Amino acid sequence: MSFKVAIIGAGSVGFTKTLISDLLKVPEFVGCEFALTDLNAHNLDMIRQIIEEIVAVNRLPAKVTATTDRRAAITGARYIMSCVRVGGLEAFATDISIPLKYNVDQCVGDTICAGGILYGQRNIPVILDFCKDIREVAERGALFLNYANPMAMNTWAALEYGGVDTVGLCHGVQHGAHQIAQVLGVKDSELDYVCSGINHQTWYIDLRVNGRKIDKDELIEGFERHPVYSKQEKVRIDVLKRFGVYSTESNGHLSEYLPWYRKRPGEIERWIDMSDWIHGETGGYLRYSTERRNWFETDFPQFKADASKPLAEVKRTSEHASYIIEARETGRVYRGHFNVRNNGIIRNLPADAIIESPGYVDRFGINMIEGMELPLGCAATCSVSISVQRMSVKAAVTGDLDLLKLAVLHDPLVGAICTPDEVWQMVDEMVVAQAQWLPQYADAIPGAKARLAKSTLKTSDWSGAARKVVRSVEELREMKGAHH
Repeated sequence: MSFKVAIIGAGSVGFTKTLISDLLKVPEFVGCEFALTDLNAHNLDMIRQIIEEIVAVNRLPAKVTATTDRRAAITGARYIMSCVRVGGLEAFATDISIPLKYNVDQCVGDTICAGGILYGQRNIPVILDFCKDIREVAERGALFLNYANPMAMNTWAALEYGGVDTVGLCHGVQHGAHQIAQVLGVKDSELDYVCSGINHQTWYIDLRVNGRKIDKDELIEGFERHPVYSKQEKVRIDVLKRFGVYSTESNGHLSEYLPWYRKRPGEIERWIDMSDWIHGETGGYLRYSTERRNWFETDFPQFKADASKPLAEVKRTSEHASYIIEARETGRVYRGHFNVRNNGIIRNLPADAIIESPGYVDRFGINMIEGMELPLGCAATCSVSISVQRMSVKAAVTGDLDLLKLAVLHDPLVGAICTPDEVWQMVDEMVVAQAQWLPQYADAIPGAKARLAKSTLKTSDWSGAARKVVRSVEELREMKGAHH
């Protein structure tokens, strides 16, 4: 088979390598064309060298192209994947630092909460540009696979305003299921599950081990007994006890989507674990991403050397993309969890929401399982986030600053901490700081600047409840050496 796959934001080097390696593990796909595109020519050149190395070492007929001209990369593509971070780490830093002045302490800040909402404002205009190119120059009926966060908002915008067949993809469900198998002491292959909800707030509503149903008590007991997870997943375990079901999302992520666990500085430390950023560290993902970028620059030769391993020795990952494309092209059926418009799939969530739920893929495309029902507590939590997402998407498309402020006001964690006056000023400050990535707010930014100049509202000089310093490449290398 020969068709074209375009990857936008291919400069996310490690992830692009994973996606393409997975596709090349499908025997029928070794002759495909992979078109890589990114704004960063330096990163693009690095990933081109890595992919060309994989193709050459394995003597594959695949074709690899790399261009900063996005439209050229998309031209004729049957599948287009996006893993972009608009504004990069520079904008991301303000997603974390400005809310801290208003006592909003985020671990990740890329889904909802103040950081995630602003991230969506930067991404959505760009996503709609991608959709325009896909409509105009991609192969007819092309599928857009969005891996970029904020997943639900980006997918919502592409489907409602982009006019393109789109699916949102995330690996949270697989990771959570792996944890559950571990605490139950079984192999991943022995665990069957139905997981449903919205991205990053998906719930394991049915769990079976070799057909035997697992109840809440057995799961709680398993997590509390586990020597590692009992310490790292305190928020998730508490939510499991109260809601009756386990959530897909890591401790740090989940803690910032809910109004209860990060609202007071003294409380935050009780619920997080500092053994790794993902368990709740203030700005943890920003620190991790910054260290990885710096490390990557230094260790590119090692990445390139890794690419010269034969594909036979490389394990295909559990990322959905290669399996979806394989199912659509070969008819080999794949079951996964996909982000699509609800339209009644989950009965007790709004029809327009982007939900994440089980489906099957074959030559007819993605076929979702309908008639899901979430436990009422889970549905309530998801519904709050959906309202925030709906307002955020509309604000991003229209450039309506008042609606953006309402979206942030209704965010669960922001609302638990800030007064309306603080929210209004925080949003003004964020749009001014990020103006270069927010073209839709160009007319509103002078007003925001004027209000900030006159403001008498006090902000705090707080670095968060659990902030760590970014480590240098030398420190990281020393640590790596110590581990070896």
